[in-house]
Amino acid sequence: MPRTPVDITVPDQTGRRAVVTGASDGIGLGIAARLAAAGAEVLLPVRNPRKGEAALRTIRAAVPDANVSLRELDLSSLASVAALGETLRGEGSEIHLLINNAGVMTPPDRQTTADGFELQLGTNHLGHFALVAHLLPLLKAGRARVTSQVSVAAARGTVNWDDPNWQRSYDGMKAYRQSKIAFGLFGLELDRRSKAYDWGITSNLSHPGVAPTSLLAARPEVGRGKDTAGVRVIRALSARGIVVGTVHSAQLPALYAATSPDAVSGRLYGPRGLGHMGGAPAQQKLYSPLTGIEDARRSWQLSEELTKVTFPGN
Repeated sequence: MPRTPVDITVPDQTGRRAVVTGASDGIGLGIAARLAAAGAEVLLPVRNPRKGEAALRTIRAAVPDANVSLRELDLSSLASVAALGETLRGEGSEIHLLINNAGVMTPPDRQTTADGFELQLGTNHLGHFALVAHLLPLLKAGRARVTSQVSVAAARGTVNWDDPNWQRSYDGMKAYRQSKIAFGLFGLELDRRSKAYDWGITSNLSHPGVAPTSLLAARPEVGRGKDTAGVRVIRALSARGIVVGTVHSAQLPALYAATSPDAVSGRLYGPRGLGHMGGAPAQQKLYSPLTGIEDARRSWQLSEELTKVTFPGN
């Protein structure tokens, strides 16, 4: 079945500095390229320098005059996150866009970060939580928009409050859901606190729907030696234009949430198609696990306790 192409117009970003995590491949790479094409200065904080250099070549091949550069970042290490914050604060340039896109999904066995956190919680949520805290002066100076990438998986599940690092038992999908719920709660609470403390930041959420990205593909670094059956099915459906999206369409909700003048703070943006798995981006109803204000405050406090990183005004 032929697929109807979907796309959006990214407004002119000339003079704006954007930081995109997870931009060495997949959705993040596409987002970074579109921002560069719109005139933004784009920073790609990457863990793997080889993949980062390949990403730069890809962007410059598509956008010859792109203003893009690499920085070092391993979101699974709070020391690395703090080092990037120190580097960027030292550069002194305000940040106008931060797209928190990087993530890992369902390692087959429980793994931990450099700081001992369950890998998905530590990378998907806590690393980004600490990154925003370390970049807060630059985000405030740029009156930045922060867009945090969650997942359709956050539509159900909960934070495992009694055992957030899954030390007593491990369920990869439940742990993934938790990481994205905690991350979504953070993005919404960031917007509320910015309003309360006059930080000048706007924060919203996006999700890519379902698309044949690298999240479920072979990832030896997380203990997955071959593609999952799930990603093989998603690729087949995507190639035939059935229900799910493409890598291109999966980029659009975050781009829309981060750049559209019609996208507002404290909201969720994702594909508008069947089951919100594919299609053009649109505002969507907040998932039920993300609606609890007390849960958001509790998650924020837990995140500060785990990372030992605090925000002003607390």
